[in-house]
Amino acid sequence: MDRLAIVVPCYNEEEVLKIASKALREVLEDLVQKGKIAEDSFILFVNDGSKDRTWELIEEEHREHPVQVCGVKLAGNVGHQFALTAGLLTAKDMSDVTISIDADLQDDVAVIEEMIDKFHAGNDIVYGVRRERKTDTFFKRVTAQAFYKLMALMGVKTIYNHADFRLMSRRAVEQFSQYGEVNLFLRGMMPLIGYQTDCVYYDRKERVAGESKYPLKKMLALAFNGISSFSVKPISMILGMGLFIIVCSILAAVYALISYFTGHVVPGWTSLILSIWFLGGLQLLAIGLVGQYIGKIYIEVKHRPRYNIEKILK
Repeated sequence: MDRLAIVVPCYNEEEVLKIASKALREVLEDLVQKGKIAEDSFILFVNDGSKDRTWELIEEEHREHPVQVCGVKLAGNVGHQFALTAGLLTAKDMSDVTISIDADLQDDVAVIEEMIDKFHAGNDIVYGVRRERKTDTFFKRVTAQAFYKLMALMGVKTIYNHADFRLMSRRAVEQFSQYGEVNLFLRGMMPLIGYQTDCVYYDRKERVAGESKYPLKKMLALAFNGISSFSVKPISMILGMGLFIIVCSILAAVYALISYFTGHVVPGWTSLILSIWFLGGLQLLAIGLVGQYIGKIYIEVKHRPRYNIEKILK
């Protein structure tokens, strides 16, 4: 029988942790009774440097349910993607299959059984995919759709409407552990593993308690990190724009010479100023974008650890 680990990254989740633990333990008990997973399957909460009582509650849950609830305490706040990676790599040697899910329970735990069934059918990765986005605000729905379209335009392979709710077999996690980069974008990395995959579909729920830990600023940072970690097309676009401006400049020079020799010279202060501002802004944008890529290279070559585990509850 396969041992399942449910990995749950947590950052300031004291309001939902008890609720999440109860709901996920019920899922484990149900799957054990149906003979689909081993009796020693467990939940692995990863505390990502929370400033509230999250870790205390994880320890409390572990004392009350020592077999079903385990925990990992990171030494500081490293971000969702690193915390999730820490959980997956910790669970790798303790389980045969892992499922990652956020603590807010917006992802439907009812489809976990379907994920397990698809795993038993021979799939190494099973993606949890939202059916629709009717519950989202207009702004969030439009920006999310734009994000996936932009990622596709940049050549980054992702699963539409999939976040980080997924099942991974042990060999899939082992293969993922070979990816040592610091600039993590898990949604783009998982399709690179290449094993057999499938999807389950669900309707996303409202957050059971607390506030979202992914405001607009973090979502934009994640989107940019995903694009810049998997594609050099932005730099190619700058090159194309530079060539286009050179062509326009040649045409403008021809026009200026013709105007000069025909005596139709018009004072061009406005057009000159606009050109200077436009070209100056474009140059700053290009330098900044190239600088972002250089900065990522600088971070990668240091080979610093992505996270530091302070304590593990097994």
